[in-house]
Amino acid sequence: MKLPTLPGFDPQAFEKYFKNTSWLMLARIGSLLIKMFTGIAVANYLGSEQNGMLNFPMAIITFFMAASALGLDSYVTRELLHRPQAKNTLLGTAFGMRLLAGLLMLPLIYLSYFLVVNFSSPNLGIPFEFILIVSFVCVIQSINIIDSYFQSQVQGKKIMIVQIAGNLISALLKIGLIIKQAPLIYFVCALLADAAFLAAGYILMYSRSSESIFRWKFNRVIAVDLFKKAWPLAFSAILVSLYMKIDQVMISSYLGNDALGIYSTVVSLSESWYFIPVAAVSALFPAIMNARKNDPKRYMLRLQNLYDLMSLISIGIAIVVTFAAPWIYQLLYSAEYVQGGGAEVLAIHIWAGVFVFLGSASGQYLIAEGYTKLSLSRTAAGAFVNVILNIWWIPLYGIKGAAWASLIAYGISTFYIILIPKTRQQGLMMIKSIFQISFFKKIFS
Repeated sequence: MKLPTLPGFDPQAFEKYFKNTSWLMLARIGSLLIKMFTGIAVANYLGSEQNGMLNFPMAIITFFMAASALGLDSYVTRELLHRPQAKNTLLGTAFGMRLLAGLLMLPLIYLSYFLVVNFSSPNLGIPFEFILIVSFVCVIQSINIIDSYFQSQVQGKKIMIVQIAGNLISALLKIGLIIKQAPLIYFVCALLADAAFLAAGYILMYSRSSESIFRWKFNRVIAVDLFKKAWPLAFSAILVSLYMKIDQVMISSYLGNDALGIYSTVVSLSESWYFIPVAAVSALFPAIMNARKNDPKRYMLRLQNLYDLMSLISIGIAIVVTFAAPWIYQLLYSAEYVQGGGAEVLAIHIWAGVFVFLGSASGQYLIAEGYTKLSLSRTAAGAFVNVILNIWWIPLYGIKGAAWASLIAYGISTFYIILIPKTRQQGLMMIKSIFQISFFKKIFS
């Protein structure tokens, strides 16, 4: 079957990358559906307070997961595209760096927990064992660098198989725990099992591709080079996780675990769509890079098309979810989540996705141009705004205040580049995409 194409993309190139994107989309959609229904079942089984207790460790760990990834994924993918013959050294070096970083994160995680408990939330009620168990996700996820190899080979199908299989096994485990009426600690252990299933899947799929992790080699020179290039992205990832998760930590501190449990369902439903820009942008990254090398005009056209697509999808999702939010909560969640205002908060938080979609696309432009420090500064601006607004609005407006803070912070982070002369054009292109100016030009021209 001949696939449709987009202006700015050669038909053959588009078909190649579209197929890879399709496999990635299937992986994310399959994972989304599995996680969504499992998450709803777990939330209803545990109730809002225990659901908040379950989500708090991941809110803390997320910062350190981002730090331990070292921002290597995109750079390793790019290096594998340029130097495929060095894959064993590149993957082995990146794996060693991430493994070491994950181990170094463990004492910092425990220190953070004790600081939060002793100085911010003495009545938090989250046992240290929860943090201790979940913290090892930072170590296990180091093997996920294999994903970069499959990305460089445009083998989205293999990523799809790993992710759907891992999430399906995880879902069956959690459903089994619900049937057995297991206590909360078992669900905390399941969070660690999620990472283990995914890592095992990547190793298995990599070995079935006639490759072996035992051929990997660590190279100190390459490690230094990768770190020099990727450290701004690492800090940027930490800041992204900060302004995406700090609201949950602060809600727990200000309002308690019951409010966090309700807000966690909102975030789960709202952020579950974020797989779309990640999958699309990751799959099209090789095409964008090739256009940059060979045809600057086509490079800009592909970026504009990407922004247009991201805006069209994200705004469409936001409109539908805004009107469907009350129905979603009444149909899927127990009364305590409905009475806690989950639907009203979801109708606000879902619009942050517009900026997340555009931010993911423009982030690839910053990587392609080598503006990694700018990527860091715009993320820092968003994180700073989010923290300040959460401190101000959560005590006044509760979880609605947290949703508004996230929406505004995401918008500031995404459009920060419009303040910088060398990237202002990209900001204007994103504004055009929101109003679909290019789309209407194509229709009426």
